[in-house]
Amino acid sequence: MFLRDPQSLLSAIPAILIAITFHEFAHGKMASILGDPTPARTGRLTLNPLKHLDVYGTLMLLIVGFGWAKPVQVNPMYFKDRRKGMVYTSLAGPAMNLTLAYFATLFLGILSPGGWLQIFLWYSVWFNVVLAVFNLIPIPPLDGSKVLFGLLPPAMVIKLLPLQRYGNILLIVLLLTGILGKVITPVIFTIIGVLERLVGLIV
Repeated sequence: MFLRDPQSLLSAIPAILIAITFHEFAHGKMASILGDPTPARTGRLTLNPLKHLDVYGTLMLLIVGFGWAKPVQVNPMYFKDRRKGMVYTSLAGPAMNLTLAYFATLFLGILSPGGWLQIFLWYSVWFNVVLAVFNLIPIPPLDGSKVLFGLLPPAMVIKLLPLQRYGNILLIVLLLTGILGKVITPVIFTIIGVLERLVGLIV
């Protein structure tokens, strides 16, 4: 998707790194706030992108426009309310991405930049919204599945847990066949449109 154009690639890579890094940092920080020391112990409470990159997920972002990062390990046993704790921790990453997308859109409206900065900010909007929407899909191991498991009755969660082993395969198939893109792309553009209206880029 971006590998064919060197200028786009140079703008896309830092946008991807920032989106992924802050996404995973937000997961770790929320878990830490809720009492879980695991992210700190495993070195994930950091803004160093090398700690958060997943090779295949990053390549997917560059090639097909959708991808993922290396999940932050958390231990819900430390949470006072395990189910709520997992929901809050899982939502923290997408919430961070939507926040970054809002500010990138805001800077586009305020600065009206040109050249590399404009391309970088547009990619920042795109990748942050992509990560937020993509990760809220309720397929393991994405954040959406953890939110869903936290909201469903425990008996139903137990029945669904065996499906986790097939999550990555299902995601890759849906990505490579283009099915997933057709489903979530309209959602992504709708959110971007809302952000643009919020900052006054479009009326």
